[in-house]
Amino acid sequence: MWAAYALSQFPSGLLGDRYGERRIIVTAIGGTAVASALLALSPTYFSFLLFAVVLGAAAGLHYSVATTLLTGLYDRTGRAIGIHVTGAPLAGLLAPILAALAASRYGWRAAVAVGVAVAVPIVIVLVWRIRPTEPRHPDRRMRDQIDPGLLAELLSRPAVAYTTVLSALGAFTWQATASFLPAFLEVGYGLSRTDAGLLFSWYFLVNGGVQPVIGALSDRYSRDAAAGLTMTAGLIGFGVLVTGNGLPAAIGGVTCVGVAMTWGAPLQSRFMDALDSSERGLGFGLVRTVYMTLGATGSVAIGATADVFGWMVAFSLLSAVMGVALVTIAANTVLSLGY
Repeated sequence: MWAAYALSQFPSGLLGDRYGERRIIVTAIGGTAVASALLALSPTYFSFLLFAVVLGAAAGLHYSVATTLLTGLYDRTGRAIGIHVTGAPLAGLLAPILAALAASRYGWRAAVAVGVAVAVPIVIVLVWRIRPTEPRHPDRRMRDQIDPGLLAELLSRPAVAYTTVLSALGAFTWQATASFLPAFLEVGYGLSRTDAGLLFSWYFLVNGGVQPVIGALSDRYSRDAAAGLTMTAGLIGFGVLVTGNGLPAAIGGVTCVGVAMTWGAPLQSRFMDALDSSERGLGFGLVRTVYMTLGATGSVAIGATADVFGWMVAFSLLSAVMGVALVTIAANTVLSLGY
């Protein structure tokens, strides 16, 4: 599902250029509703597997074109993207609660169908309230843009390559944190399951609340300064979780980690700064696919490390990844490369 989500980022940008962002966003959320319904009605395991991939592909069409749309609508790109990104942690906080309530009363199919109940009203509001957007390149064929030489040239630009590396490091830690933070707090840190669950909810609250602030800081000062702040928070937060003990240290560490995972607002705004308006759909979709695919290895790497060496070593690795990102930002600033 997540692989399909990552891979559909690139074509979504091309589709947005050809048909307009609003149409693709409506298609993405409508497709999410349909795929969720098919999941809930799956008669076999194979069909469930297939529809999970469809769900990832449909949902993946949304983000790149939505970010491109916001960039065109608002001058304060960082703040707008920060507010947009807030949706993910809020969903991470609320969706498990709604799904658990539905599952406890009506079974797992009802829990999956919660996605339908949420998506359908959003599609209606989008169609009703959001004006159609003109496509940038309505006559350009998609296959003409999938030129390996053109794509390689775009990815190799210093500003794009630098931001892609930082985003891949951030996505690596995000994926691992979303997958394993509750398990680490319970098994590795020794908290009760209830406390671990409450802290995981706190992580989402911090992450959602701080996203617009970090985005606004990137608008006011610099993208690198705001991104450096998030990486510093990650270096400290994971370090506190590994070296500390007791509930107060866990709260402090999780708070810092929640701030750390707001790197998306400044770095995605940095991509938009580096890309010309005529290539944002193609370019942002491409880099999203690249760094999300690389970042998806975070779950595998941290899970395997925890199995072999234990949770403390695994989360020490996440602190090290944040440290590498921070050093990269510092080196770019000190050397004044102008990227």
